Amino acid sequence: MNLLPIPAFQDNYLWLLHDGKKAVAVDPGDAAPVAATLSQLGLQLAAIVVTHHHPDHTGGVVQLHQQFGGSVYYPAHERLAFVEAIESSKRHPVAQGDSFKALGTSFEVIDVPGHTLGHIAYHLPEAGQLGSVLFCGDTLFSAGCGRLFEGTPSQMRASLAKLAALPPTTSVCCAHEYTLSNLRFALAVEPNNKALLSYSAKAESLRAKGLPTLPVRLSDECKINPFLRTDHVDVVESVLAQFPQTPAQPDAIFGALREWKNNF
Repeated sequence: MNLLPIPAFQDNYLWLLHDGKKAVAVDPGDAAPVAATLSQLGLQLAAIVVTHHHPDHTGGVVQLHQQFGGSVYYPAHERLAFVEAIESSKRHPVAQGDSFKALGTSFEVIDVPGHTLGHIAYHLPEAGQLGSVLFCGDTLFSAGCGRLFEGTPSQMRASLAKLAALPPTTSVCCAHEYTLSNLRFALAVEPNNKALLSYSAKAESLRAKGLPTLPVRLSDECKINPFLRTDHVDVVESVLAQFPQTPAQPDAIFGALREWKNNF
């Protein structure tokens, strides 16, 4: 099993999972780079999976489906403009607790409201030699999380807790290369976090070589991502120093941290 981040737009990654013969495209906001990769590698498109409704994650779905076929899996609780253009037998709305198989591996669906209300993630417990893989859309980023365009801090905190509970060896496939800017904020929150300092140096080196910082191991995220560490004393103290009137309560701390990042 192979995992490819296909760059698109300014900083998106359109993920492609393939076994050398067939492929699954994740959040294909632009059909062209995905189609080019499929053709270059001689791959059939088995399925398209979508995490949420934003155009940079859905814009290429119809074209890819019409050109290559394949089933389309998408969040059941989002309004998606492309649905009517998909062959009815190939439409699969999914939500928490659903699972399906593609490329011989199981995709488990997790509801993760926050960035959008119907946002979902896909966890693959065993993707061949890759092991556990997570496609999390715009919910979890390396050293960060998505903006709360539709959901609440409580929803996003609960969603991130679901993801943090997955196996520590999980490869986290975020949909944007936001790592360096997120790390600058994370270091403002936890300037003495040794794991964060080390991870930041590694990420800077990768980007200097034009390489992606993703996927990232979930165990590393739990050590360096302030949005997964809002119960850690150093994170709480930094938030309260920045926003002294914030109640020392988990959802309030998370909300203040997200607001800090919005204006950082």
